[in-house]
Amino acid sequence: MERERRHIRVTGTVQGVGFRPFVYRTAVELGLDGHVANDSLGVLIEAEGTRAALDELCRRLTDQPPPLARVTAVDSAGLPCNGGERGFRIVVSRDAGSPDVPVSVDVAPCPACLAELRDPADRRYRYPFINCTDCGPRYTITRRIPYDRPHTTMAGFVMCPPCQAEYDDPADRRFHAQPNACPGCGPRTVLCDPSGTPQARGDAALHATVARLLAGEVLAVKGVGGFHLAVDATSAGAVAELRRRKARDDKPFALLVSDLAAARRLVALHPDAAAA
Repeated sequence: MERERRHIRVTGTVQGVGFRPFVYRTAVELGLDGHVANDSLGVLIEAEGTRAALDELCRRLTDQPPPLARVTAVDSAGLPCNGGERGFRIVVSRDAGSPDVPVSVDVAPCPACLAELRDPADRRYRYPFINCTDCGPRYTITRRIPYDRPHTTMAGFVMCPPCQAEYDDPADRRFHAQPNACPGCGPRTVLCDPSGTPQARGDAALHATVARLLAGEVLAVKGVGGFHLAVDATSAGAVAELRRRKARDDKPFALLVSDLAAARRLVALHPDAAAA
């Protein structure tokens, strides 16, 4: 059967959403040869195979992308066949040119990650920084694009062998998940005093933090996107102290809640806000 080769450009929110692993698995399923990479404009694919398989790849890029992706265009052009390339690969990103691609927003933990978080037998049990290709930090850890681990704040965390095995396994949902980490190799929870001296670590730090909040203290919680100043919102004294320190007498503070049901118990929630 006659083979064709195509240059396929995908634009939109296609970095940080598991798009390259999706392309890889789809291309392998369709028996295509070639490669996929991130670049400064989005995702770039070169694929070779039958016309029917290439057409199906382009259809799935548009109609069945990963859940977090927002594809705005799929453009393809013919290329000369390259008979020497066998199999399909994810190759090193290309960062030439002016960046013009959005990175996904940060996404709350997915059901699969939450299940691991709550499983005492899982190696990520109660690990606060759990994530996979379907969830986790994206925008706030990105220093520059293309979106790859060396271009994020995760660059300093070298994956342990089990995490690296997940990252390298096309069948794993953490395949090419750039923030991939675990308690053994990733960021850790530490409670420090005002001088920066550690007071507690891990679960002990979380429990101590809750106790300090309930005691009316103001805490600075360092996350992937900076610091949140946190107090117990049900404590008038704690809120007043935060207002005094911030010189913010009237402007509302953000409320942190666990879900929409909790939010609705506290505020009149507009449908647009609930959808967001």
